[in-house]
Amino acid sequence: MLVSIFLAIALAQGVPMAVQSQDIIDRIDRVVSAGLMNKDASGNFNAEGLVSRADLAMILVKTFGLERRKTAQKPDRELPDVPKSYWAYSAIQTALKTGTMSGYRDGMFFPNQRVTRAEALAIFAQAYGVFQFPEPSISEILAKYPDAGDIPSWARKSMATALYEGFVNVDLATNKINPLKPMTRWDMAYALSKYLERQVRPTSLPVPAEQPPDRGVGR
Repeated sequence: MLVSIFLAIALAQGVPMAVQSQDIIDRIDRVVSAGLMNKDASGNFNAEGLVSRADLAMILVKTFGLERRKTAQKPDRELPDVPKSYWAYSAIQTALKTGTMSGYRDGMFFPNQRVTRAEALAIFAQAYGVFQFPEPSISEILAKYPDAGDIPSWARKSMATALYEGFVNVDLATNKINPLKPMTRWDMAYALSKYLERQVRPTSLPVPAEQPPDRGVGR
């Protein structure tokens, strides 16, 4: 199953399968070894599986240690659709209390709702720390991608950070970022593997012709 996934991705992106497949395997193994995502009992990663809001909350807590933030010590919120017995209850509470994720109307969280690439990558970038790019720099970064106009307005700054940091697995054949497509487990593993690389080898300062923007804390 994984081989067919790797072949499909390699052919779609115009990259030799041997190179693409090994890169995917290495990135997934790095993320799993770091304890940020898991394989199932059979050892399958399910790269084409979709990421839910509950999945995202769990990944964010593990990646950024959100439980250590001062605001995580606030009292739990009442969530009609997330009982205490829910598998990701603690992670969801932490994501909400730290402001990393937001709820919906009537106090609902919708834990099983799938997230788009724009939603997941923007929230990931906010938890990481959004670069405070001026608007001209945001427009310059996004102008490289033909479908950047599909990014929701609220996510533009965060997506600019995610793209600058290399967290987005851009389609190599079309240079599209596909912001409205569902976020897959492979998309998430790619972002996480790039984040792990950044911890060892920080990125250079953005926009060298200007003062480097501050990197604000996640929302």
